[in-house]
Amino acid sequence: MEKLQGLAVVPGSAMGPLLVLRDELTAALKSYAPSATAEELEKLESAAATAALQLGEAASRCREAGQDEQAGILEAHQLMAQDTALLTAMQEAVDAGAPAAALQASEQYAAMFEAMDDAYLRERAADVRDVGKRIAKVLLGLTEPKPVEGGAILAAEDVEPSYLAALPAGAVKAVLLGQGSTTSHAVIIAKARGIPAIVGLNQVLTGLTSGQEVFVDAGRGEVWVDPDMKTREQALQQIQREAERLKRDLSLAGETAVTTDGLKMTLAANIGSPQDMETAVRYGAEGVGLFRTEFLFMGHDSAPDEEEQYQAYKAAIEGCQGALCVIRTMDSGGDKPLHYLQVPKEDNPFLGWRAIRISLEREDLFLPQLKAILRAAVHGKAAIMLPMVSQVEEIRQARLALQRAREALQKEGKSFGNEVPLGIMVETPAAAAMAPLLAQECDFFSIGTNDLVQYTLAVDRGNSKISGLYSHFHPAVLRLIQQTAQAAHEARIWVGMCGEMAGDPLATPLLVAMGFDELSMSAPALPRVKERVRSLSRHRADELLAQALKLKEITAIRELLRRNMEQESES
Repeated sequence: MEKLQGLAVVPGSAMGPLLVLRDELTAALKSYAPSATAEELEKLESAAATAALQLGEAASRCREAGQDEQAGILEAHQLMAQDTALLTAMQEAVDAGAPAAALQASEQYAAMFEAMDDAYLRERAADVRDVGKRIAKVLLGLTEPKPVEGGAILAAEDVEPSYLAALPAGAVKAVLLGQGSTTSHAVIIAKARGIPAIVGLNQVLTGLTSGQEVFVDAGRGEVWVDPDMKTREQALQQIQREAERLKRDLSLAGETAVTTDGLKMTLAANIGSPQDMETAVRYGAEGVGLFRTEFLFMGHDSAPDEEEQYQAYKAAIEGCQGALCVIRTMDSGGDKPLHYLQVPKEDNPFLGWRAIRISLEREDLFLPQLKAILRAAVHGKAAIMLPMVSQVEEIRQARLALQRAREALQKEGKSFGNEVPLGIMVETPAAAAMAPLLAQECDFFSIGTNDLVQYTLAVDRGNSKISGLYSHFHPAVLRLIQQTAQAAHEARIWVGMCGEMAGDPLATPLLVAMGFDELSMSAPALPRVKERVRSLSRHRADELLAQALKLKEITAIRELLRRNMEQESES
């Protein structure tokens, strides 16, 4: 029996045979005999079309299954396979043979992405390589390994996102990656599907072979290879407990999140498009705590107009069925650049011209968005949330812009919601530190822990080298969150959370104790967090928070919360 240690990214347990993906391209390329140039060009064009068709079909299957996030990734890959510039680069390198040309051109493009400063774009290098490999495999007649009956543990140095996204439900029990980070598309897909995942295993995967039995404890980042009888028995018990817990959680999807002593919390969903509402409702969402509107602005040659935005916001608000829909204004820049904004190259785009800073300077973008939200607000309950706020003046300027939007709509004779709350995301240390002052200027807070953690700890959450330092359980982060919630309560405004921490069941007792009114998360996380709320009393949550705040280390805080959750599950 051998134990491997990696970085946990999607918790959960699984046991089964390994399916190890090896690089087959190298050997196949060596045996490939190129034809005449004209024929190779024809093969290349045909393979790119086939790859695009495969990706489109896989995306459609994901859409039908309600897997919108995976579908979006596959659709992006489909567009890459159809990209004229990429195909031209492949054609220019065709003298090396069509398969080699596909790989060479995609590698050149990937290197361009990897040279960029922001983490999001660096991660997109993997997507370009994915498309190049897919086209090369079509040319070489290589097929992807078929799923093992009953499901397998997928292991690879790196897995192509399109391969993972296209697999049927249940085909993969867990994913083990040598490379990868918390923001890679393969991890995003695994998380959306609830597949346990561990990354950062590096070279230890080279000694594994398909068919070996392994037990994966992704909550701890542990892999047990060829487990002994005792470990197998413990593993099966753990997997059974988790299965029973998931079944119980799903059965409570329609229940409210109320503590044992009557404290009610609203559990909402984070969405990127109106199409996500169906999934959110199925998992028991009580509204939307974060509508990421920047996805309306991305992937286009120009910004969406007011009417296009209005239709999207209207659909999301109606999908909330009377519950609140919190719509975040455009949060582009940093990891979500818009080429049509023509932003000059920045040494550190995460600290540059982004989010509210763009909106306040570009009223030609901000005003149509505000008008669209106000118009959509007549169809239900809506709120406006400003991202990356760091000073009072930004809120005041946004209120003035909101008033101009109302006046414009009035002149145009269009109906609009007049009483639409205006809140902010608290995601900078500055905002947390001056929360009492900001609370006097807005109607609600929602803490964005993803950026708050990275800015507070000076840790790039997309950098796998230092990802172990990134944690929302850092004592400094917990104190900033607590004082922000306290400031909201003192100002008598509601406070929510829409970062990853909101969907972490380990963190739930702390957030209950801090008095959060709302938590918003990815839809699959809702039942588990709802169950955690229902299992707690406010008194017990207060005790755990007090204990956690006395601890000085992330590991100690996590262990405290983990022990408590395990005790709950056993009782």
